[in-house]
Amino acid sequence: MDHVFSPKSYHLTIGSHDPELIIDSGDKIITRTVDAGGKDFNGIDVSPRGNPQTGPFYVNGAFPGDILAVKFYKIFPNRSHGFCRPKISANVMEPGHNTGEIENEPFNFILDFKNSIAMIENPSKSLENLIVPIRPMIGCFGVAPEKGQSISTATSGQYGGNMDYRGFEPGVIAYLPVFVEGALFHIGDGHAWQSDGEILGTGIEISMDVEFSLTVIKNKEIFWPRGENKDFIFTAGNARPLDEALQHASSEMFRWLVDDYNLSAEDANILLGTYVEYDVGNVFDPAYTMICKISKHVLPKDVKNTLIGQV
Repeated sequence: MDHVFSPKSYHLTIGSHDPELIIDSGDKIITRTVDAGGKDFNGIDVSPRGNPQTGPFYVNGAFPGDILAVKFYKIFPNRSHGFCRPKISANVMEPGHNTGEIENEPFNFILDFKNSIAMIENPSKSLENLIVPIRPMIGCFGVAPEKGQSISTATSGQYGGNMDYRGFEPGVIAYLPVFVEGALFHIGDGHAWQSDGEILGTGIEISMDVEFSLTVIKNKEIFWPRGENKDFIFTAGNARPLDEALQHASSEMFRWLVDDYNLSAEDANILLGTYVEYDVGNVFDPAYTMICKISKHVLPKDVKNTLIGQV
């Protein structure tokens, strides 16, 4: 079943808030998100800033220990301008490196939907020809964490959160561990474009029209977010320092290879060590995100994966 939902309020934490909508497993939700600053599709302030979240959405049949599969059908900007900030985060530079005395006031990108590009509004002479592609993604989404926690949308963890990974785009399926009854899925922080790491603390921040389905997968446990697109399976580790995030992502991928692809520990070591690729998600906010991914073309073909194919 498809549900059209028009949000009237938003959350700045991901947690066990009262659900905005109750759906069945496999249902699709058609809704909107506001930008990271709280502006809607008309550019009007409707929420305080800080990655406001649409939802949460309660999924019947979801219980702790299950998996929630989120299939992103549509993520697309619903206005023609988005904002960005101009100063690189100090924590991605050498200690003491001076990147200049810059007022960190936002500036706008103008979106050209006909040509699928975005350009700076009122650029400097040096950047007047700077063009970036429109490649919409969702920066922050997740399920309610365990123990009644409500965690700031600035950070991330096992439940998802502000991972700012550019690979969470239309066509992707994300898999999240469920910690509370109903899962309580939240979504927000859309970007028309973002480079790796979100080192400015922003992508092109913009409101979005989104369509996604939520499906419960029973009798299967994961520990960190997973995902797949047509070419890769991938896992996300969220922590600080960065090496800890890498460890979580790598261990989750190792478990996936052994549990679902029936690889021996020795074969999983070899496959992971030979074909692993790493992407950087958020390295701006309290928890960093590392992505561990493996090309589908090197995975065993004669194994019925217990995760992929259920959505």
